[in-house]
Amino acid sequence: MRDLVIMPAMAQRRESLNMGEFAEEAIIVEEVTAPKKVNHFIEANTQEVTLQHLQQDCIIPSFASMEETISHQSLIGAVVDAAKDYFHGEQFDMPEIRISHPINGRIPSALGKKASELTDEEKTLFYQRMCFCFEIPSIVHDEYGNRLALSIGGVRAYNEINLYSKKSVERFKIFIGFRNRVCSNLMLTTDGLQDKIEVLSVQELYAAALNLFHAYNPSKDLHLLRTLGQMSISTSEFCQIIGRMRLYQALTPNQQKRLPRLLLGDSQINAACRAFVSDVNFKSTGDSITGWQLLNLLNGSVKSSYIDNFLERNLNCTEFVQGIQRAKLGDSEYAWFLGWVDC
Repeated sequence: MRDLVIMPAMAQRRESLNMGEFAEEAIIVEEVTAPKKVNHFIEANTQEVTLQHLQQDCIIPSFASMEETISHQSLIGAVVDAAKDYFHGEQFDMPEIRISHPINGRIPSALGKKASELTDEEKTLFYQRMCFCFEIPSIVHDEYGNRLALSIGGVRAYNEINLYSKKSVERFKIFIGFRNRVCSNLMLTTDGLQDKIEVLSVQELYAAALNLFHAYNPSKDLHLLRTLGQMSISTSEFCQIIGRMRLYQALTPNQQKRLPRLLLGDSQINAACRAFVSDVNFKSTGDSITGWQLLNLLNGSVKSSYIDNFLERNLNCTEFVQGIQRAKLGDSEYAWFLGWVDC
């Protein structure tokens, strides 16, 4: 991996971060200038908010037992603290925070008032779903003309827990992986996503984040991305893949069980088709595309997902393109999507 760019502090910790053979020819630089971000890592029906807004303008929901839940800002703080401790000495961008599904309420003393009569002091607000992502700009890698930055983030969705009960474990998702600065696409792998974290405290969240960072091998992801770029997919093969992805939606549950899971729906598949002919960075410019392009076409399409299923769909994109790669090498698991076997 000749284009891995790491800051001096990172260079001293190369072995502990499992960079190994892929970082032997790393370029040590004194400064990495980050381009201005235009795209968001997720779009859908989300909007961007600040950490200050979450801290000052939002309430923290409670269980029926009147015990507070772990707040969105506490999740962000725990993951950021864990990242700064594990990647000590690196540079960190401010977290980009996206929210959806605002829940408007009122304080108990205003329960008898009409909504139009409520004052600002009597109104309450929290967001059912929140996700965040931040980059470590001192750990970057150039791949096929795109700069990738190591990125970390998490998701919290209150709809996944029962607030009408006594306090119990709360569910969170934390990820680490590379983010394409050209389009802000995340590229997650199984090793970089913990999507079923159940904890009772912020301290347990911090520990879960540390465990994820320790287990994550960035060189493995970089090697995967490079090999995907070496796979060629003809236009006819792409059309076959898209057709089978659409056909998958119409299969019976029993037929789907015999195939690898596909979490992308019609809207994501349509978005990938449009990007195939119009995306500035990853569209087809001849009679074929690479696996790297296919991965980014699919990753871009799932940015329209809701917060609570975005990470799983992003990971599914990686699994799918890897499966197509194996199928072209003779493996049968994903061969159906190329039209080579029957369901």
